[in-house]
Amino acid sequence: MKRQVLCRLAGFILLCLPMLAIADQQGADSPVIIVSPQQTPQSVSTNALRAIFGMRLRNWPDQIPVHVFVLRDDNPTHSVFSKQILNIYPHQLRLAWDRLVFSGTGQAPTEVNSEEAMREQVAKTPGAIGYLPRSMVNDSVRILPVQ
Repeated sequence: MKRQVLCRLAGFILLCLPMLAIADQQGADSPVIIVSPQQTPQSVSTNALRAIFGMRLRNWPDQIPVHVFVLRDDNPTHSVFSKQILNIYPHQLRLAWDRLVFSGTGQAPTEVNSEEAMREQVAKTPGAIGYLPRSMVNDSVRILPVQ
């Protein structure tokens, strides 16, 4: 009897582990949108954000060109950002960028290799936008709230 209870409990725990990992990703260290401190927008809509990262919205409201930075496709932060904030799978985002590049109608975002490089590039590039885990944000960049 005790063995059956322990087996069921172990099975339940194994089933819950993936959910705990997802809950942890949505916690205090979930990705946030970052811009350089001198950027004028005080917030951005989800639709505008999808257009920016889909490389369809090319200028900020003050006509400064948008410069999009993204992490590599295999980076866990990129995956969580794509799924949680843009509501799109990373491979779908890559297909959209490839379609723009191969058709000659647009360009792909600038890819950086690490969160540190993301923070540095967004901080020093006028019109830049990117994303980081909240714990990686410092005074060199500003969080742009999504509404």
